[in-house]
Amino acid sequence: MTAEALTLIMRWLHIASVASLIGGMIYGSAVMMTSVGELAPEARKALEEKTAVFFRRIVVVAIVCLTLSGTYNIVIHTGHSKLYHALFGVKLLLVAHIFASAILATQPNNPRRGRQMASAAISGLIVIAISAWLRFNY
Repeated sequence: MTAEALTLIMRWLHIASVASLIGGMIYGSAVMMTSVGELAPEARKALEEKTAVFFRRIVVVAIVCLTLSGTYNIVIHTGHSKLYHALFGVKLLLVAHIFASAILATQPNNPRRGRQMASAAISGLIVIAISAWLRFNY
């Protein structure tokens, strides 16, 4: 496998993982948590728990794939400015928040699930904006 092919695969893996993780957080906070509010309390809890169990698998796979592909991207792209590294550091702190919120949001019996998904979704959109700016300018 050539270096270009590996780079392309890692880029695709990174983007697909981001789309799955952040898209799931947006869906969970904007659609799922608001629509289940109309259900009876026991039905709401059952649906939330079943959905969280399913989404937990996606979260874990996305975190592993993002960590692997992100590390690969850091290793192959070197020689950036101080501003790039500062913004990249902010991006990594937000990514840590997203990972922690996603893991916590998919835990059983979590009364703060909606808030954690919403905060991860907002942080995810900020990370995407920072990434786009870094990609465009460096």
